Amino acid sequence: MRRFGANKSRGLLQYLAPLAMSAAVLVFFLIGILSVYRSNTERQKDALEKALMRNITACYATEGRYPESLAYLKEKYGLSYDEKTFFVDYIVRGSNLRPEVTIIERKEAS
Repeated sequence: MRRFGANKSRGLLQYLAPLAMSAAVLVFFLIGILSVYRSNTERQKDALEKALMRNITACYATEGRYPESLAYLKEKYGLSYDEKTFFVDYIVRGSNLRPEVTIIERKEAS
């Protein structure tokens, strides 16, 4: 009578099944975190674009001309954003023409 005898094949399966389940849960967790990060970055980019347009319009409405630089918007209108995450290309065509604004997400250097 082998009460405590171990079946070798069943013993290996007992260890692999929980490990596989744990790995699957970890993968799904990481995918969820990446999805939230991307969604958050997109919302930040949209908020920055709206803030830029609002500040450009406010400057034109109060001063009668468009701002000559991005630094002017930061100084006079309190524009702030994460410069490590976004690059803002601000091209002025003239004092009476709306500037071209392009927002580019910076990629982290690895």
